[in-house]
Amino acid sequence: MGQASGGKSLKKYLTWALGAFVVFYLLKSPGGAAQIVHNTASSLASAGDSLSQFVNALT
Repeated sequence: MGQASGGKSLKKYLTWALGAFVVFYLLKSPGGAAQIVHNTASSLASAGDSLSQFVNALT
């Protein structure tokens, strides 16, 4: 039982650490953060387009 709560504590700690890193990165390098968001959005749009083409090819 102690290990389960330890896992929750670790997950909570890692979540907070990741959040702190994201805030730090945004403050230190807003241009880099904007580029990551742009690249992610472009990748998602490309994936959506590819999925759309695949589904259309099935019909």
